[in-house]
Amino acid sequence: MAPLLQAQGLRAAYGRAEILHGLDFAIAPGELLVLLGRNGAGKSTTMKALIGLLPPRGSICFGGEEIAGRAPHAIARMGLGYVPEERRIFTSLSVAENLQVGRQPPRPGLAPWTEEKLFALFPNLAAMRGRTGGQMSGGEQQMLTIARTLMGNPRLLLLDEPSEGLAPVIVEQLAQAIAALKQAGVAILLAEQNFHFARSIADRALIMESGSLRWEGGMTALAEDEALRIRYLAL
Repeated sequence: MAPLLQAQGLRAAYGRAEILHGLDFAIAPGELLVLLGRNGAGKSTTMKALIGLLPPRGSICFGGEEIAGRAPHAIARMGLGYVPEERRIFTSLSVAENLQVGRQPPRPGLAPWTEEKLFALFPNLAAMRGRTGGQMSGGEQQMLTIARTLMGNPRLLLLDEPSEGLAPVIVEQLAQAIAALKQAGVAILLAEQNFHFARSIADRALIMESGSLRWEGGMTALAEDEALRIRYLAL
């Protein structure tokens, strides 16, 4: 099966400072791949390069088309959804209004996301359809951001540090929702520092350090290699 997304020689820089140093990786349709690494490893920069918020060098092939150099809105319309770490919901709009902002037409071969399906996925949101984003907790805002992105019917979802700063009970709810997305056939690239969170939902892991890929493999192999986790993931 051809990859849904394939990056080859991916590089990105802030000014003259190169942050990503020639990354090669691929994501299969329906796969959940996690980028692991400490703060500053380059995980968020990788996300921004893929979605076009940071000009990439190298090749990024998505759905059989080269997207490196395209504008972020054009990439999003192709079915690449991005949930940034900062959430960026519209605080003056209600939950229902935030969802409508993200709506895009259905995509061939994919069942479209509706408000009702999203409320079933995130029950917390169902009880606050009329509440404004500014009146929600951090965890509720995170769920809303993911739900709003899903209204765009993405084929691949980029999730940047979704568990950061959330209470353990919310992290568990988020893990269940992400697992349900994977069961629904949505491919996911997850950037995380929380190994235990990632282990429960991911198929495969890439470990980053200083803008380079240091390890690639299955979650079981990573869970069994304590020395590897201490070397690259321990704080």
